Amino acid sequence: MKRKLLHLLANPFRVFLPFINRLPAFRFIRETKDYQNHVGFHFWFNQKVLKLGNNHKAYWPVHYTSQVYDVHKILVGVDAYPGIMKGCYIQGKGGITIGDYTQIAPNVVIVSSNHDVYDTRKSILAPVSIGKYSWLGAGSKIMPGVTLGDWTVVAAGAVVTKSFPEGYCVLAGVPAKVVKTLDKEKCVPFHNKIAYNGYIRSDKFEAYRRKHLSV
Repeated sequence: MKRKLLHLLANPFRVFLPFINRLPAFRFIRETKDYQNHVGFHFWFNQKVLKLGNNHKAYWPVHYTSQVYDVHKILVGVDAYPGIMKGCYIQGKGGITIGDYTQIAPNVVIVSSNHDVYDTRKSILAPVSIGKYSWLGAGSKIMPGVTLGDWTVVAAGAVVTKSFPEGYCVLAGVPAKVVKTLDKEKCVPFHNKIAYNGYIRSDKFEAYRRKHLSV
């Protein structure tokens, strides 16, 4: 009993969660339970209400220890949440597109612009595009101008400095290179029952994109 009481005191919303989850505003909690990264009320509350980590402008779940910049230039697909894991750095100045169902591990870096080597006050913009069903391993880094095709697996700690648009491969090393080619016949495409781009249902996302994004 004492343990349960302490748990409730540490998590005061728990007693109201069954009711909260039924509210129309929080239907995303119910409708994304089959997602690879299910987002509960507390994650949303920390990001959107408490504004921990200053990522409250992102339209998708971002952990408070991650940093996301230039949200309006980042396009995330269904069940693809850059920065949902701890310690990520996502810089969208040059534009970032991430395909559906792509998974991003902790401490991943994705940057879409760089300093001019002759004048560091200037930025060189170079968009980044990552295909569907990809997987960026822990601590991997995607550099400006990189395009990765569908089903690209980036090994932990790899630094990707050039494009691999054909996809269906495993990249590893510094700089990253193909260490394995995937058998396309074995790659299993899947679709969640109800599609969400971040916190927004996909059937309403195009309108949101036209109004708020520039990518």
